[in-house]
Amino acid sequence: MSGHLRALLPSPRDYAGLRTSWRADLVAGLTVGVVALPLALAFGVSSGAGAEAGLVTAVVAGLVAAVFGGSNVQVSGPTGAMVVVLGPIVATRGAGALGVVCLLAGVLVVLAGVLRLGRTVGLIPWPVIEGFTVGIAVIIFLQQVPAALGVPAAGHDANAAVAAWQVLGEVRWPEAAWSVATVAAVAAVMVLAPRVHRGLPGSIVAIVLVTVVAVVADLPLATIGALPAGLPAPSLPGLDLGAVRELAAPAVTVAALAAIESLLSARVAAAHSDTGPYDGDRELVGQGLATIAAGVFGGMPATGAIARTAVNVRSGARTRVAAVVHALVLLLVVVAAGGVVGRIPLAALAGVLMVTAVRMVSPAVVRSVVTATRAAAVLFALTAVITVSVDLIYAVGIGIAAAAVISLRSLARAAGVHREELPGPAAPGDEHIALFRIEGSLFFAAAERVLERVAAIQDVDVVILRLSQVQVLDASGAQVLQELVTGLERRGVTVLVKGIRQEHLAVARRVGVVAALRDEAHLVDDLAAAVARARAIVREAEATAGARTPA
Repeated sequence: MSGHLRALLPSPRDYAGLRTSWRADLVAGLTVGVVALPLALAFGVSSGAGAEAGLVTAVVAGLVAAVFGGSNVQVSGPTGAMVVVLGPIVATRGAGALGVVCLLAGVLVVLAGVLRLGRTVGLIPWPVIEGFTVGIAVIIFLQQVPAALGVPAAGHDANAAVAAWQVLGEVRWPEAAWSVATVAAVAAVMVLAPRVHRGLPGSIVAIVLVTVVAVVADLPLATIGALPAGLPAPSLPGLDLGAVRELAAPAVTVAALAAIESLLSARVAAAHSDTGPYDGDRELVGQGLATIAAGVFGGMPATGAIARTAVNVRSGARTRVAAVVHALVLLLVVVAAGGVVGRIPLAALAGVLMVTAVRMVSPAVVRSVVTATRAAAVLFALTAVITVSVDLIYAVGIGIAAAAVISLRSLARAAGVHREELPGPAAPGDEHIALFRIEGSLFFAAAERVLERVAAIQDVDVVILRLSQVQVLDASGAQVLQELVTGLERRGVTVLVKGIRQEHLAVARRVGVVAALRDEAHLVDDLAAAVARARAIVREAEATAGARTPA
C-alpha cells in the first residue's frame, strides 16, 4: 500500500527529459496559454461564477494538476462539460456554494485515485463517450444564446434548451443586432484565421479585434467588467453540516464528471503523443487536489481539458513544464492586464464558445458511430438526448447500463445448444442416445434457453452434454445445469457430462451438478469414452427390459 501511495506523488522522473525539451515545453506552454485565455474567461462567465473564477481556475488548478497529475502533457482548467453541471448549481445556490462543492468533489476524486479507480474509464463504451460529447457541445452552444442575443441569462430555466427557447421571446430588436453581429464577427475570424496562418490563435485575434472596435465605437455591448489585479486571498469555505448535506449530491456529480473527463483527456493525450503512458490513479489525485486548490482561491471545479491538451501536444510539449508555463502565462494576464480583459464584450465570449461547441462535434466520428452497428447508433443517440434533456451523469450511467444490456443480449445469443450425430460408425441403439454440444457463455441471461432446448428431448435413454466449448459458466448457469440433470434423471434418462473445464468444475460441484449425476463416473473427459459409456448403458437397459418381458 505504501508503494502505491508513493507512486501517486511527484518525483524527479516527471522531468527526466527537461534538459533537452525545455524550449519545446516553453513554446507549447505559451501557445496553450494564449488559447486558454478566452476559454477560461468564457467558461467562467457561462457558469455564472464570473470571468475571474474562470481565470483563477485556469491558473491555480492548471498549476496544481500539472505538478501532481498523472499525465506529462495534460492541461487542466475550466471546461465546457463542467460548466454544464455548474450552471444550475450557481443558479439555484449562488456562486458562494462553489467553494464547498470544490472541496467535497476534490476530496472524492482524490479518494478515487487512492482506491485505484483510475482505469474505470475503460468501462465506458465508445458510443456513450461520443454521445456524451455531442450532448455537451449542444448544451454549451445553447447556453450562449442569451449572451449572443443581448439578454441577461439570469431568471431562466436551468435546462439550457428550455432557457434558450425562453430567451427567444425576450429579444429586443434592433438592440440585439449588436450582440448578434459581434458573435458573427468572432465566428468569422476564428474560422478564417487558421487559413491565413496555421499557428494563428483565432479566438484571441477575434476577441482583440472585436474589443477594440467596441471600445473605439462605444458600442452598446455588455462587458466582463472589472477584474482584481491578482489572485484572491486563499480561504477555506464554510463547511457547516447543512451546507454539506445540501451540496453532497451536486458534489458527487461534479466529482464523477471531473474523474471521467480528466481520464478521457489523459487517455487521448497518451494515444496521440510519445511522451509515455499516463497513470490514471495519479491523475485522479492530481485533479482532485487541483479542484480543492481552485476552490480555496475562489475558483471552480476543474478537469483535464481535451482541446487544450491537444494543442499542447501539437505544439511539441514533452514534459509537464508546458502546462506549468500555461498557468504562469494566465497568471501574468491576471496581474498585468486585468483592466484590459474587463472590457471584453460578453457577446465575444459567447461567439468563442459557440464555435468551440461546433468544433467539438466531428461529423466523421458521428458517421462512424451511427453506421457501425444498430446498437452503437442507439447508444449514441440515447446518451446525447439524455445529456441535453436531463443530466450528464444520468446520461453516462444510463448509457453504460444500456450498453451492458445490449452486450448481455449479444452474449446470450452467442450461447448455443446443438444436437449432433454420434461420432464414428452407427451402432444398434444409437437412436436412444442424444448428444448435445453447448457453447459460448452459459450465464444467467442464456442458461434458461439451454434448459428448455435440452429438457424437451423425448424417447432417449442417455443424454451426453458436451461442455468443452463453454467459455463462461456462472452460478446461474451451473444452477440451470443442475436443474437439467436432475430433471432428466428423474425421468429415467441417464446424463453424461463430457469435457467440463477445470475452471468450471468447482462451481459445478458447489451448485450440485456433479451430485445430480447418477454416478460420478458419468463425468467424462473424452468424447469417445462418453459415447462408449452411453452405448453400454443403452445395452444394459435393453437387456434389463428383455429380461423382464415374459416369454
